[in-house]
Amino acid sequence: MSAEQLALARRGLVEQLSGSQIYRDYEHAFRETTGLPLRLRAADAFDLMHHGDPKESAFCALMAQSNHSCSACLMVQKWVEEAARGVTKTHQCFAGLYETAIPIRVGEKLIAFLETGQVLLHEPTAGHFTQLARATLKLDSRADLKRVEAAYFQTRVLTARQYEAIVRLLEIFALHLASLSNQFALRTANSEPPAIKRARAFIAESHADDLSLSRVAKAVNMSACYFCKLFKGATGMTFTEYLAAVRVEKVKNLMLNPQVRISEAAFEAGFQSLSQFNRVFRRISGEAPSGYRIRLHSAGG
Repeated sequence: MSAEQLALARRGLVEQLSGSQIYRDYEHAFRETTGLPLRLRAADAFDLMHHGDPKESAFCALMAQSNHSCSACLMVQKWVEEAARGVTKTHQCFAGLYETAIPIRVGEKLIAFLETGQVLLHEPTAGHFTQLARATLKLDSRADLKRVEAAYFQTRVLTARQYEAIVRLLEIFALHLASLSNQFALRTANSEPPAIKRARAFIAESHADDLSLSRVAKAVNMSACYFCKLFKGATGMTFTEYLAAVRVEKVKNLMLNPQVRISEAAFEAGFQSLSQFNRVFRRISGEAPSGYRIRLHSAGG
């Protein structure tokens, strides 16, 4: 697929995630519990993080009304997202508020960020506002400082420990969203050719076997060469990539049971060796199987 097609596919996947019941339920519970905004943004989106969010900071909403202040916020946002392409990053804006971006990856592919923030980690004081007022006037000489002050002192305040715990919860949720996005990618699309639908079904039933492209092509009455091209065009993945993703999802489901050993789950899903499994799991999930299991069960406990 071209870069444009990949970007469209990524945005479509993020729309599916944001429209899912699990995301909507989590988003509502997060906002009501923490009082903070939450946004799931495609990796290539470029607009203000929390504009219009029910929990948007009154101060940030006011700053967004000025072109120069808005630009400063966008620069912070861009910095956070660029820095967070590998790991979670938190950054402090010119006003002292903190913003955090948590990457959501499917294997090596960055698809989105979970973002929260607009929070202070200290009680605002008159001294803080004096410094802020100077910075604000540099950005907008016509700023109404009385309104700015009122909004600033309404900002949500948390301790550093509280905020770290909130970010940790989002990191755990990001793992679930990454797994969910992988499941979406494996689902049958209504616009797919019937042969691809049959191929998906065949792979789902036989993924634990020693499955080859030629065997699947034969099962749907196609030549291996033609099936390979059709499958890649319909799914965006090669047969090998797709089969690996199916098997990794099977392993993840098996690992929900803490009594099942990782090696048992790997062989039951169809992997032929542990070295192959570890390499494929890390490539698709972005971490080692042991690390994933620890995160999975620490989240549950």
